[in-house]
Amino acid sequence: MAEIERLLLIAPPRMNRTPAFDRAAALAKVKSASLHIVAFDYVEGVAKAALANDEAIHVMREGYMDRHRHWLEMQADGIRHLGVQVTTEVVWVAKPFDEILAHVRGINPTLVIKDLHHESWLSRAFFTSLDRRLLHDCPVAVHLVASVRHGIPRKILAAVDLFRVDDHFAHLNDQIIITALRLAEQCDAQLHLLHAYDLSYIHSLDGGSGYRNAVMDELYENQQRAFSFFADLFGVPAECRHLVTGNPVQVIESFMNDHDIDVVVMGTAHRDWMNRLLGSTTAHLVNHLPSSLLTVIPRADETPNAQV
Repeated sequence: MAEIERLLLIAPPRMNRTPAFDRAAALAKVKSASLHIVAFDYVEGVAKAALANDEAIHVMREGYMDRHRHWLEMQADGIRHLGVQVTTEVVWVAKPFDEILAHVRGINPTLVIKDLHHESWLSRAFFTSLDRRLLHDCPVAVHLVASVRHGIPRKILAAVDLFRVDDHFAHLNDQIIITALRLAEQCDAQLHLLHAYDLSYIHSLDGGSGYRNAVMDELYENQQRAFSFFADLFGVPAECRHLVTGNPVQVIESFMNDHDIDVVVMGTAHRDWMNRLLGSTTAHLVNHLPSSLLTVIPRADETPNAQV
C-alpha cells in the first residue's frame, strides 16, 4: 500500500486567510494527501512588553498563541469538510527559517507551501528573504503562492532550459516535465512546455561579415531540434509547445500573464558560484511572479522523480 503524501503549509503569523490556504487545501484534496499547517508566531510588543515581568509576558504570549491555535483550527475545519486530514500547530519563534527546516526533517513532507512575499529591490539588495532562503536550502519541493485564480490549478507551465545543462543536473529537465505532467494529471489541468533562451551575448560578435547572424541561425535551429525531441519524448501536444527567444525571466513572466498560468514548474539549479551569488532564473522570477511557483530540486544521483 502506497504511503500517503503529507503537505506542509507555512501559515502567516497574522491571523488572516491567504491564497496559500486555498491552494494547500485544493492540492491536498486532489493528491489525497494529509496537510499539516504550522504558524510561527512572534509579536515584538508581546515578547518585550514594557512594565511587565516575565510571568506577565508569558501569560500574554500564551494568550496570543491560544487565540492563534483556535483560529487555525477554524480554518482547518473548513478544509476537513473536503475530506482532507488536517493537523495544526503554532510555534513561538523570532526567526522561523531554522524551525521550518526542522519541521521538514521531522514530518518529511513531499511539498512545502507558503505565500510568496514580493520584496522591494532595496530589501533584496541588503537582505535575503525567507522565500529566497527556502528556494536555496529547503531539501524538498517548495510551492510559493503569490495569488490564486483557481484553488485547483487549471493551467500549468513547465519551464525548462535546454540551452545549457550542467552534467551534474543532467536529469533536471526530465524531473521538471515529469513533475508538471503528474500535477496536471492530478488536477485535470492543461500543461504547457516553455523553453526560453537568451542569445543576447551573440550581439557582442562582429556582425559586419554576417558571422553573428549565421551563428544565431544555427543556434536557433539546434534549439528547435532539441526542443522538438524533448517535447516528443514526453508527448506534449504541438499547440502547447513554446520556444521563445529572450531573457528567461521576462519571457516566463509575460507568458504566465498572457496565458493565465496558475503554476510554473521550474528547477533550482545554480550553475556556478557567481550565479549562486546573483541568483538563478527561478530566484529572480519570484520578484515578479504573477501567480505561483513550484520548484524541482535537481538530484544528479537519482533517476527522475516526480513525487511532489
